[in-house]
Parts: sequence; structure tokens; C-alpha cells
Amino acid sequence: MVTMENPAMKYTELEHIGSGYFGDVVRAVDNATGGEVAIKKINLQGLKRKQLTFNEIMIMKRHRSPSVVNYLDSYLLGEQLWLVMEYMDGGALSDVISKCYLSEEEMAAISRECLRGLDFLHSNHVIHQDVKSENILLRTDGSVKLADFGLSTEFTPEQSGGCWVAGTPWWMAPEVVTGQPYGPKVDIWSFGIVAIEMVEQEPPYLSQSPASAKFLIATVGTPQLRQPKLLSAWLRDFLSCCLQTDEEQRWSAKELLQHPFVTSAKPASILAPLVISMKKRK
Repeated sequence: MVTMENPAMKYTELEHIGSGYFGDVVRAVDNATGGEVAIKKINLQGLKRKQLTFNEIMIMKRHRSPSVVNYLDSYLLGEQLWLVMEYMDGGALSDVISKCYLSEEEMAAISRECLRGLDFLHSNHVIHQDVKSENILLRTDGSVKLADFGLSTEFTPEQSGGCWVAGTPWWMAPEVVTGQPYGPKVDIWSFGIVAIEMVEQEPPYLSQSPASAKFLIATVGTPQLRQPKLLSAWLRDFLSCCLQTDEEQRWSAKELLQHPFVTSAKPASILAPLVISMKKRK
């Protein structure tokens, strides 16, 4: 599972770039190559945390794609696991959303790149289970990748993914919050919420508590846009295809990649000026 050497000898830490319930993320340089990496330091106290971390490493090792953040190595230091990954120098989509308005052209390019990642995972029988703007990372060349597989689960084609409640409340699909068996399309609902974030700069019900948000997701159904008339017909239809409350009616990642809103998208390199300008503002 892990490389048996001291990572502090192999990497030089440069700066702290994030934190979460799992621990911290730092930017570091590989002393041998001079290349930059991201190191996620995970506190392993508790059996469930160990299981989730084992799960995250195995999924990242098995499933490599240009659309997901690449796993490089892992190390164990006492009760702390260091997960070394490629460094995405543009930060998280959530940072971009919080600071500027995206054009539909930019939203379409981001959507296509994320859907490529989801199609890759779903084709390999993996459900991400925590798709949100914080877990979508960017590079200054415009590339977009899915990150954070701590809650991901594998499923067989014959079965649903599960019925345990996993994810972040405001992005959860109705079938998750109501405790129904579910499949990979829970990620599509979550990505539909990310698309609303890109439009409105926050997900629906963000002002509500987690419990209230779950109740509204379960009872209200498809969330309403504040100003739908400001959006193109293609974007409105794309959102509708992602946010069908009936999982059967919701489009798959493969189908959404053929939606006109996505097929009209320009290359991801159009995102580079946006990401670079955001980085300069920090």
C-alpha cells in the first residue's frame, strides 16, 4: 500500500494550500526531479478513516486518466498517511466561482472536462460520491480534473452503488438523502448543482443547515434558478437533464457529453486566461 521510506527526505514542503476534515494539503517539490506535487496528509485515527483512506488509494491507483488528479505515491508516518498527487497549480473551481462570473463558454468547457472524468469513472464502475466545486481542480494551462476520492465507491454493473448517505449535503442527489439504493447518476445530480454554482456563485439552499438542505432536496425536487431567462436555452436544457429527480430520467455522463451545450464547447485552453488571472489575484 505505501512506500517504506521517509517522505520528508524526498520532498521539500513549500506552502500549506488547503485543509479539511481529513487533515491538510501542502505544495511540495520532489527533490529528485524538481517537479511540484501536492501532498495530502491524512490523520488515520479511527477504523472508518483508515478504511476510507485505503479505499481512496486503491481507487486512485487503479483508475488513471487525464481527467482525474493522478496518484503518485503514499507513505505512512505514524498515524499520518501522506498521499502524494500531481499538483494542480490553478486551485479549486470553488475559488474561481467565489471571485468571478463565468461566461457560458467557460461553463461549457468546464462541464465537458468534468463529464469526461465522470464518464471515465462510471465506465470503470466507480461512483465519486462527493462531486462539488471544491473537488474540481484547475491548472494554469486550462485543464480541469476531478479530485478527492475519499468517499468514492466501486460497484458492479448488476448492482446499485449503495444506500449509505455519503457526500456533502447541498450537492446530494434526492435518492441519497432519502436513503434509496443509488447508482452512478448521483454524481450527475451533484454536477448539475456545480453547474448552478457556476451560474449563481453558490449551490441552492446554502444558507440552510445541512438537515434543512437535505429536507428541501428530498421534498422540493429540481431546484429553481433565480433568473433562468438570463441563460441560453441550451444551458437551461443541460441543467434540466442533470437535475431530473427520477434517476431513470437523468442523463448519464456519456449522454451529456453529446448534449449541444457540451459539444459546442471550445478547447479547455480557453480557461487558461481565467485561471491565470485568478492566480494573480490571490
